[in-house]
Amino acid sequence: MTVKSVFDADFNKYGVILEGYNFDELFCELGKCNVPNNGIEYVASVESLEKCDVMEELCNRGFGGLPIQIGYCNGVNDTLNCLEYHKTSEFNIAKDDIVLILGLQSDITDGKYDTSKTEAFYVPAGVGVELYATTLHYAPCGLSPENSYQMACVLPKGTNQDRPIIKNEENSDEPYVVFTDYMLDENKKFVTQYGKIIEENGEYTLKEINEIETIEKIKESIANEIINYAREQI
Repeated sequence: MTVKSVFDADFNKYGVILEGYNFDELFCELGKCNVPNNGIEYVASVESLEKCDVMEELCNRGFGGLPIQIGYCNGVNDTLNCLEYHKTSEFNIAKDDIVLILGLQSDITDGKYDTSKTEAFYVPAGVGVELYATTLHYAPCGLSPENSYQMACVLPKGTNQDRPIIKNEENSDEPYVVFTDYMLDENKKFVTQYGKIIEENGEYTLKEINEIETIEKIKESIANEIINYAREQI
């Protein structure tokens, strides 16, 4: 695979370089975070990183005032074994040299994605990039298998944390929960799963739902929740 630079024009369809930010304090605090010698550690939200002065600027200038979180993806990696995308942009801020392997959501056909369409881009240490919401991505790779790295991840607050619970109109005591990771599974298919929380003798368990009719009702409930929320904001 040819490794291009994020400064090449080919990167433009995936994202843009972050300019005008001072990441010195962020990198200092990131350097205090754990770096595994084997594999990757991802933490969605880290208080010490979010106390950095650049947090406010990233929130206001980067995300238009939306609440955000700053976490990290640190460790050692030389493999692409998954892809994901979000509903908003993600900022990746590289303390060390990294390689991002990227794809386009628009290339997903019938829930499948051909990973031969991915492209690799080198991000030099000290550079931050915005990855658009339509960009498939996952944990970066180091420049060589033995090279560890540290990278800050900036996303809207709550991303990659607790999954939302959608109200079950049939039985409010058994709310639906929707799994929406938008991740490729081992068969290179994006999976969205549905389930409901069941209480039995004071214990709560999660039961997966496979019935098409029930899933369609859940989707309708989600749509109504979104519409009602939008109306409240007007």
